[in-house]
Amino acid sequence: MNARKTTQTMKPATAAKKLEVYLPATPAEFQEGVVSREELNALQADPPEWLRELRKNGPHPRSVVAARLAVSISGLARAGITEALTTAEIEQIRSENPDWLQHERATQAEVRRQEAEQKKS
Repeated sequence: MNARKTTQTMKPATAAKKLEVYLPATPAEFQEGVVSREELNALQADPPEWLRELRKNGPHPRSVVAARLAVSISGLARAGITEALTTAEIEQIRSENPDWLQHERATQAEVRRQEAEQKKS
């Protein structure tokens, strides 16, 4: 029996999702390789400049865009936002506070209220 420890690896898309970054905006070497659990932990513990820059300025994946706008991913889709957005684009939407954003935030708040109510029951 071989007791050698195997290293878990993941596809770049999985690693990008765990790092909450938009895969097409990552460096080519990240997109083309595989990422070990140790490498992922190292990226999270001490992010290189490219990762800090992506987290700060984007473009951000839809999950991050939705969270920053306090709406659901479905709400983004209903508003016609299907692509990654930069931090500046997110801030512009926030400052303009369009009707769709107000509606989706209200919907999201209601969903959270209902979920909290169900947990109490």
